[in-house]
Order: sequence, then C-alpha cells, then structure tokens
Amino acid sequence: MEQPARTEIPLIRVLIVDDQSMIRGGFEALLDAQEGIAVVGTAADGEGIAEVVAELRPDVVLMDIRMPHVGGLDATRTVLEMPGTPPKIVMLTTFDADEYVFAALRAGASGFLLKDSTPQELVHAVRVVADGESLLAPKVTRALIADFVARPERTQGAETSLSVLTERELDVLRLVARGRANREIADALTMAEQTVKTHVSRILGKLALRDRTQLVVAAYESGLVRPGE
Repeated sequence: MEQPARTEIPLIRVLIVDDQSMIRGGFEALLDAQEGIAVVGTAADGEGIAEVVAELRPDVVLMDIRMPHVGGLDATRTVLEMPGTPPKIVMLTTFDADEYVFAALRAGASGFLLKDSTPQELVHAVRVVADGESLLAPKVTRALIADFVARPERTQGAETSLSVLTERELDVLRLVARGRANREIADALTMAEQTVKTHVSRILGKLALRDRTQLVVAAYESGLVRPGE
C-alpha cells in the first residue's frame, strides 16, 4: 500500500541584523528550532546589506532600528530599493515610542516588534510577515498613532486617493488599519478569507502601495480611520 506523500512546509529564510551579539544568538537559536524556519545569516549592522541580501536571499529580515555605522532605517531603504522581490522587513526596537517608527513604515518596513517580546510573538511575527501580512506590536501601534496625530504636516488631499476604492474595499481597508488579520476581517464582513486576500491585493494595486503596513499609514493619513475609534 502506497504511503501518502508528505506535504512539505515551505521554508522561511531569515536574516538577523542587530548590533547585540546576544540578541542575534538568542533569536537564531529560537528560530532555528522552529519547523519551517531557518536562519540563513546574521549581521552586526546594515553595512553592505545589499550584498548580504543578494547572497543569502532571505524571505524575512529582522532589522534592529538603531545600529552603529549603517542603521536600520538606511538599511531598510537600501534593501527595498533592490531589484526583484525584496524580503519582508520587521524592525526590532527596544522602545515602544521609537522616534524612527513612522519613518521606517514609510520606508516600507512590514512591521515592528519590541525586543522584549515573547518567543511565541517572535515566531508569530516571522510567519505572519512571510505570509504577506503586516505586524505592529500593540504598544508600537499606539505610539505610531499618537505620533502621527501630533504632527503638523498631516498629508493634505489624501482623501481623493481613496476615491478609486469601492465601498467593500473601504470596509476591508478600515479593518486592515485597525490591525485585523485576514481571518478576522473575513468573519467581520462575512466573506471567505481568500476573498479578503483578493480585496487587499486590489487595494494595494489601486493605491500603488507596497504592503499592508503602508495601507495602515494611508488609512490614517486620509482620515478613513481616526485614532480612538
């Protein structure tokens, strides 16, 4: 009797960039122990990051936002400007109100994670962004919104950019901006999870944005979603 073929779990390749050797070593040991995840390399700062990414071809980069020489913000911009499909970048920060949060999201980071997050949260973050979703730790999200509201240079005329979206797409965008995952959006709007993914893909295309994190920024800038709602 033939045995059923085993379903191979896609391997998520991870690069860790952090100036603290204990952080690099701890994250590497934790992630390498997870099924379907492999740490393909580590680096102490963002110097030469383009060459490292080109050689190792990671799917996800865990990037410290504050590093000597070449910091996480400049390194993120460099990686996301590379030709081809760039890896997803999760910024690592010690501070829940890091001054670079908004700039890094604008640069295209897929999310933020506090360095004191639990092992489960770290593994979840890698899997979530590898699957194409964004990740913002709740404390970081609150700091981001508070920082945005306090800014005098709020984007003007952003409302018109959303006029290309249908009412259903606006419903989906509101929930994306509130940090809901695809399954939660599907339950809230009574639709299939695959339909949610299709809507998100269309919204990204219509607004010419890179990922869900930039959708969150656009939703707040346009006034579609307001802090405290």
